Amino acid sequence: MRPSNFPNGFGGGLVVQNMPILNSYPGRVFWVDSTGQSTGAGTFASPFNTLAQAVARCTANRGDVICIKPGHAETISAAAGLVLDKAGVDIIGLGSGSNRPTFTFASAVGADMDVDAANVSMSNILFVAGVDALTGPIDVNAADFAMIGCETRDVTASYQTVDWIVADANADRMLILDAIHRGATDAGADTWITVAGADDVTIVPRFVDGNFAVACIENTAAASNFTVYGRGDHPAIMRNRNSGDVIVTVHASTTGTQGPNIYARIADNAANITEAFVGAAMVFHQPISIANSAGEVGMQTNITASTDA
Repeated sequence: MRPSNFPNGFGGGLVVQNMPILNSYPGRVFWVDSTGQSTGAGTFASPFNTLAQAVARCTANRGDVICIKPGHAETISAAAGLVLDKAGVDIIGLGSGSNRPTFTFASAVGADMDVDAANVSMSNILFVAGVDALTGPIDVNAADFAMIGCETRDVTASYQTVDWIVADANADRMLILDAIHRGATDAGADTWITVAGADDVTIVPRFVDGNFAVACIENTAAASNFTVYGRGDHPAIMRNRNSGDVIVTVHASTTGTQGPNIYARIADNAANITEAFVGAAMVFHQPISIANSAGEVGMQTNITASTDA
């Protein structure tokens, strides 16, 4: 992925495999880079230096796109330190590995990014804990939020984020796709994702590892069509290092689907295979493989199987 050679290409555009993908987009394209200025024009040559500045220039539901250059870094130091309040904005991070745009939550346990408008998407962003006991740095309060190919990370064992992604009942149709979470090995976290009674939530992790007292993924209030699974080409690898031994837990009245293509590891070598995935009103699809000790092959979940009765 590379920027176009504007002015010989299209203004503010983006090229993938030599194919322009934003030249016919209905909205505007804004650029963000740490080397930019608050007085920048938001173009590739004169970018803004914060994402908030680009969001402020967007118009709701116009189809605006914000491109964040490789190596961009920001620190969010307070509650609502970054607010995504323009509906229908797509935020695209460029670069790979540690060169991806990086947002660090620091200074206060309540430091967070609020998603307060519908139809916002974020792609290829790295989110990092810069302080212990963060209480919900990614706070989703609006419908149709999508987080695609992003990573959340507790950078040290002493920084245990309590809940990384917190979604309230307004977060209907939230999509978390191809996500990676690298959590602290020490105790202190409750979940990677906790969701209240939002409907039609879909979570498709790629890799999740942490010490979660509650579960990797939690739903706390009755909801419909809550779905957690892994892709066939990229199964969901999830590990809980906590003795609670739960990977996914949902409210007893929540409907939806867990599996297929989930491969889990839990902490204790004990009678805990059935309890690793909880959902009294849900259905489960194999493979859901669970290993509870090193050097062993995981076994399929032994939740009660359907019968042709």
